[in-house]
Amino acid sequence: MTMNTVGRPTRPEGSAANTGFTSLTGARGLLQDEPLIFELGGWDKTGVDLDEAEHDASDLAGLTRAGVPLPGLSEPETMRHFVRLSQKNHAIDLALYPLGSCTMKHNPRLNEKAARMAGFADLHPLAPVSTTQGALELMDRLAHWLKTLTGMPAVAMTPKAGAHGELCGLLCIKAAHEAAGQGLRRTVLVPTSAHGTNPATAAFVGYNVTEIAQTPDGRVDLADLEAKLGPHVAAIMVTNPNTCGLFERDILEISRLTHAAGAYFYCDGANFNAIVGRVRPGDLGVDAMHINLHKTFSTPHGGGGPGAGPVVLSAALAPFAPAPWVVNGPEGLHLVEEATAEATQAFGRMSAFHGQMGMFVRAYAYMRSHGSDGLRQVAEDAVLNANYIKARLSGAMSPAFPDGPCMHEALFDDAWLEGTGITTLDFAKAMIDEGFHPMTMYFPLVVHGAMLIEPTETESKRELDRFCDALLALAQTARAGDADRFKGAPYLAPLRRLDETLAARKPKLAWRSEPATVAPTPLAAE
Repeated sequence: MTMNTVGRPTRPEGSAANTGFTSLTGARGLLQDEPLIFELGGWDKTGVDLDEAEHDASDLAGLTRAGVPLPGLSEPETMRHFVRLSQKNHAIDLALYPLGSCTMKHNPRLNEKAARMAGFADLHPLAPVSTTQGALELMDRLAHWLKTLTGMPAVAMTPKAGAHGELCGLLCIKAAHEAAGQGLRRTVLVPTSAHGTNPATAAFVGYNVTEIAQTPDGRVDLADLEAKLGPHVAAIMVTNPNTCGLFERDILEISRLTHAAGAYFYCDGANFNAIVGRVRPGDLGVDAMHINLHKTFSTPHGGGGPGAGPVVLSAALAPFAPAPWVVNGPEGLHLVEEATAEATQAFGRMSAFHGQMGMFVRAYAYMRSHGSDGLRQVAEDAVLNANYIKARLSGAMSPAFPDGPCMHEALFDDAWLEGTGITTLDFAKAMIDEGFHPMTMYFPLVVHGAMLIEPTETESKRELDRFCDALLALAQTARAGDADRFKGAPYLAPLRRLDETLAARKPKLAWRSEPATVAPTPLAAE
């Protein structure tokens, strides 16, 4: 078999056979089904030989474990099990990952190598400060560049991800209002197109949430915002660029109206990747904004652990930032951890320790390798790629906001599927058969049947064309009336279409351990 016939390449337009997708499967026939490790058997054996213990466990006061609830597998069995599972997963290292509003981009291996350096990877959070000066210096430099890129005077580094950052920002806002005798401000305004975490976080802090209407062109309705502002409003939460993939062109007026009403401006920084190096949120009047290091600065959604969501703060909110933070003193760098001196007004702590060191290293390596001009190009290329996809697909699919360019993501609705009997979900499932992960579906909710695509800046024109060719071919098949091709999809995935409602309401999340000679039984979590 020659190289160009191995695998299942994305089909060109017009090459669909009776099944609707190319018949080449290449090595797919060699892939084997793989059950969960708990279903493999081997409960009466062990995969390793251990010498008998020289001493008994009488000094453990009955805390010994009767057995380890794992099957005994040999090394080849173990290796094949996990390799087979890995072949069933889609990953950014396999193909474009077009989830909108998620910034799933390539993870530079340089950053991964830096994060695995022993001095960072093996660092213990309780190590004496005198032995961690290098790590503290990296965190201090990272904090400096986050403040520089955003035009903000302070940053809280401890939040672990976007929603955790939102919580930090709102707690700073709450503390600032209470310190000013404005604790009766109990309302947070949120646009209808906001990320779901925005109203959820506000409610978690104890605020009432009121929606701000959206204009027909997908932006905040200024008249509705002004009508809802008042002495009861603590803050607004606006994403910019917003979840429709559009820049809020009235952002300065939004900021002015908010501050005139005595409220604070929280900006959701999930989409900072689209403006990094181009726009400084501090210049727009933002008071607090979380930055997803695991999205904008190279590592989507984790990386050896949780993500990281530092929150940059305006001068008005800086005194209320949570401890700890790094300061430079006469004996070197150290952490301010107590509510004294400059930390007297800190609202508390977000977590036990300072943050996720692996993510700090990755983000700092990403910044240093790009430089200021490179980070500016990140934003420019992300926007260029999204507009290229919008331009290529607009003839076959219906853009939700056709007038003018988009920012980092292209948003389509399902109007073009009208009369075909095919839904957004059907179309997304068919994308799996073409070798692509589906885009974000049915979000934002303000667009009917939404299909939100974010290519990021790390995709080449060749990869974008492969993706667009596949979607255009599917669109052609849909318009030709082949609804069965979509209703039965995916055909080539390890599992066919699942009952997603049942899976969401009655997931099996754990296994109940039984004696080592008996395989455990699934535990259904209601």
